[in-house]
Amino acid sequence: MNRSELADFLRRGRARLNPADVGLAPGARRRTPGLRREEVASLAGMSADYYTRLEQSRGPRPSRQMLTALARALRLTDAEHDHLFHLAGEEPPRRETASTHVRPGLLLILDRLYDTPAQLVNDCGEVLAQNAMAKALVGDVTARPRRERNLVRRFFLDPAARSLFPAEDHEPHARAQVANLRAVAAARPDDPEPAGLVAELRSASEEFARLWDEHEVAPRHRATKRFQHPLVGLLDLDCEVMLSHEHHHLLVVHTARPGTDSYERLQLLRVVGLQDMTPQGAVG
Repeated sequence: MNRSELADFLRRGRARLNPADVGLAPGARRRTPGLRREEVASLAGMSADYYTRLEQSRGPRPSRQMLTALARALRLTDAEHDHLFHLAGEEPPRRETASTHVRPGLLLILDRLYDTPAQLVNDCGEVLAQNAMAKALVGDVTARPRRERNLVRRFFLDPAARSLFPAEDHEPHARAQVANLRAVAAARPDDPEPAGLVAELRSASEEFARLWDEHEVAPRHRATKRFQHPLVGLLDLDCEVMLSHEHHHLLVVHTARPGTDSYERLQLLRVVGLQDMTPQGAVG
């Protein structure tokens, strides 16, 4: 681990970002350009003290998960992301599979969608990033251990993950999840990630195994979803899915039609959700 080079790289990455670049308000006048250390730490989900020690060349070696979080917080490009890993003495993740590194442009779009739930997922269902409204709607998935960030796994193995869907919608949602995963597995037959997830769920969930054997196939697409939110009630939301082919990433955005009850409830969720009154079940 090259502590001095890592510290310099982090300082320079922080200095080139403005608050607006990461969806933050400008706040009071700043004496120096760039983000504050505590802002980067918050974006990366770490303590300000830990991040400060990294910038001062005296921090412990960051984990791979922490390096990925820093890369997202600093909006690093693919090359910069790999360089960060090298400075920390780690081998960058391979990109033949669905990468967990999110392009800065996609994160910028996510930051701009401040009034509607949006999240970035890979095509196997792992949540990579969420905006504040998505956390208010489905819970802070990115704060969970990586294994628990996969929406397909949670839907079939964790009953709490279904709590935001009306009971009558469970079957069609389950079918959609399985049909999408089958399309992904067929498109990437040599990738261990979708194959491993399929094997796990076929073994652990009778429902998944039954649906898998029906051989339905359909990638994620535009749909209407209903959420039974514990704070604001029933929400009928249009789900738009935008695909980034490069890394098998999807930007999933939920909107409500103006003039409807769901639109008013979504506005209410924006108020109560940003008060950190979020549900714990994670769905997609």
